[in-house]
Amino acid sequence: MKNHLSANLSINTNLVRSKLVEFIRNELTRNGFTKVVIGLSGGLDSSLACYLAVEALGSDNVLAICMPYATSSADSLKHADLVINAVNIRSLIMPITGVVDGLIELSSNTNATRKGNIMARARMIILFDQSAANNALVLGTGNKTEILLGYSTIYGDSACGLNPLGDLYKTQVRQLAMAMKVPEVIIHKPPSADLWIGQTDEGELGFTYQLVDQLLFLLIEKEKTPEECVHEGFSSEFVEQVIARVRKNRYKRVMPPIARITVGDAGLNL
Repeated sequence: MKNHLSANLSINTNLVRSKLVEFIRNELTRNGFTKVVIGLSGGLDSSLACYLAVEALGSDNVLAICMPYATSSADSLKHADLVINAVNIRSLIMPITGVVDGLIELSSNTNATRKGNIMARARMIILFDQSAANNALVLGTGNKTEILLGYSTIYGDSACGLNPLGDLYKTQVRQLAMAMKVPEVIIHKPPSADLWIGQTDEGELGFTYQLVDQLLFLLIEKEKTPEECVHEGFSSEFVEQVIARVRKNRYKRVMPPIARITVGDAGLNL
């Protein structure tokens, strides 16, 4: 298969960095806020979001919330501490084990996916509660690859007040993180939502971010047809799999549809 990374996915990190910093600053000003709270997992996306937020707002205006579960990797907090110390921000550790296990006890036959969704939504509750307590907006950390593939929990890790990373593919997030000198151990470790022991994003998805980013770039940015993508060297099965996943998860990328009632509708009295 041809390598499209250098030609298609490479970004001008200085320009993107400037635009994202300006985006964070402008969105907060426009909405009357000066602070953000961010769920810091010790992973690549949330770490980069912290670096961008500090550059935009200053370290005093960024609060990191670490929300481990009982089975979370010890490296998660260790790597989060690297970021917290590097950018000198305030932080809180708020474990979610009690909340998650309490909800699981109310249900039966909870599988790994349902448990992961409960964990993501428990973290969302904490983040939005802390946003209210600190008069701050929740800073999102989802990247474009995850959003397109639906690799997120609706009203969980996808919930936020603004998202600076949502138009960057995962491989582009890594490029920008390297330019901003996010700790290398974070940049190079296998991406993971840390939902259960040994869980990795790519293991769960069944393909690498680098591979799917190249395909998504052709489909979305270059508007190539599936046939053209196959001609570029992707297998037809992989192309069909990714397209099906993007279509299936469209509902996660839009606001819930609202039934519209007009004055002209029969029987309507306004």
